[in-house]
Amino acid sequence: MEEPQNILVRMPNWVGDLVMATPVLTDLKAAFPKASITAMCRKPLCDLLKKDVSIDELFCFEKPSNDFLRRKGLRDIIGKVQTGKYDVGVLLTNSFSSAWWFWQGKVKRRIGYADHFRSFLLTDPVKLASDKEHLVDSFKKLLFPLCVPVSKTKPRLYLTEKEIEESKELLYQRGYVRGAKIIGINPGAAYGSAKCWPPERFKAIAKKIIDEIDGYVVFFGDTNTASLVKEISSGLPSKVIDLAGVTNLRELACIIKDCNVLVTNDSGPMHIADALGTPLVALFGSTDSEITGPYEQRGNVIKKDVECSPCFKRTCPIDFRCMKGISVDEVAQKVIELC
Repeated sequence: MEEPQNILVRMPNWVGDLVMATPVLTDLKAAFPKASITAMCRKPLCDLLKKDVSIDELFCFEKPSNDFLRRKGLRDIIGKVQTGKYDVGVLLTNSFSSAWWFWQGKVKRRIGYADHFRSFLLTDPVKLASDKEHLVDSFKKLLFPLCVPVSKTKPRLYLTEKEIEESKELLYQRGYVRGAKIIGINPGAAYGSAKCWPPERFKAIAKKIIDEIDGYVVFFGDTNTASLVKEISSGLPSKVIDLAGVTNLRELACIIKDCNVLVTNDSGPMHIADALGTPLVALFGSTDSEITGPYEQRGNVIKKDVECSPCFKRTCPIDFRCMKGISVDEVAQKVIELC
């Protein structure tokens, strides 16, 4: 096989999946150190890959909502792919459209999973795994056509000391005292409410942490969960800081890096913490921790073995027993243990 010189990697569209896909970049750089590696990623997720030592170029793009602009935007994306003259393209997304972009962009070898009726657009369609496996390993198996074996490479993110220090200003402005412990709480999740521990329990765990640990509780969330976080944090002591909707992705990662522990649902911030080595308490209900759980901290997952879990539904159609079975006391005990 001729060694590739110019590799394009289409990164996933969700924060957690993006983080879980980072070992692919590491393994490609290790296998082909002389090749130029470009990571193609939607905005603003691409910001998480800034400073990444395994890539030579970051190809950021967005898909406009307006029909006319969408057509122009797609032409621009395909044009940029074509201009890159890539000899290998690795698709970490399963969509038909991403394979079509690579085909239209004249990427010579197009590697991806044979899914969503797109096999004819790929030169190297890879069969989906029949056995249950972690998504990190599923991503790694897409490198088989390049004779790159599944490695033990861990998900990772690159932050600078300057960024980490500057991000602390967001905490200082809200009363945080330098050197105090930080317990992060992420009460939201992108896929739906079935992935989320009840809000009243996040409120209760925040109160318990403040009472039992000498430190600050910092709530995280995006603009979509800002109202939920405001509701949860309302009426809590002054040592509770609400950063929902305040941070960009790199600031979020920097502050998570500084947390002593992060309590979280199955979410992007959970994978950010795992990649950065921040101790986790990961709460699972409707989803499967063996597939999308923390890759490194699998022992820090709390879940209940109920007959209907994992169901992968957005909302629970019955009594939400998977999440309601997780008590405040057991979460608090795990947090104290990790602190």
